[in-house]
Amino acid sequence: MNKVLIVEDQPDLAEGLKTNLQIEGYEVTICGDGDRALQAVADFQPNLVVLDMMLPGRDGFDILSRLRRRGEQCLVLCLTARGEEVDKVRALRSGADDYVTKPFGLMELLARIEAMLRRRHSAASEDAVAFGQVSICRQTRDVRRQGRSVELTPKEYDLLLALLDSQGAVMSRQQLMKMVWGHSGSVISRTVDTHIGELRRKLETDPANPEHLLTVRKAGYRLQS
Repeated sequence: MNKVLIVEDQPDLAEGLKTNLQIEGYEVTICGDGDRALQAVADFQPNLVVLDMMLPGRDGFDILSRLRRRGEQCLVLCLTARGEEVDKVRALRSGADDYVTKPFGLMELLARIEAMLRRRHSAASEDAVAFGQVSICRQTRDVRRQGRSVELTPKEYDLLLALLDSQGAVMSRQQLMKMVWGHSGSVISRTVDTHIGELRRKLETDPANPEHLLTVRKAGYRLQS
């Protein structure tokens, strides 16, 4: 279920939006205070934030800038009573994904939210790859096994992607060394072998008898889905 946070200081408007979004199947919470909006995002972890830009105290522009600076990836749809182009441009440059000018039509707002989330999920699907019980999100560099996060070093992650992108073809140690470490050398086997061993330990059910990260005798390695 997609989660939507409404940051809006007008209670009637916020409650009306919440009711209609819940009817559409979203999980919704409301924050009516600009000063507490940043904590609300951290606590609720929404997929999308409907953010009023003209809040008392900390305004929407400040909230949006702070969210993006701290790396929040949630979608942000801005609500503003201002129709000036400069404010729209400022919102987009601050990290907004879309905006609606008040007064707005409810059906338009719901359609925009649906379209934004659909695009995000479509992009995430194209960005995600998997084999066996392992899933990888390229955009976030998130690797999971059986749904649990697996911490890989940067070189382990790059090596895993190199094998994935080979689409089952055998990759020699020299090829992997050049792709991942950026150079080829005479003493390379232990570097690649050690990293493969760590990947097996973290991602295979039985590292001693791997099902996916396979050794091809006298040739190199390949990844079998």
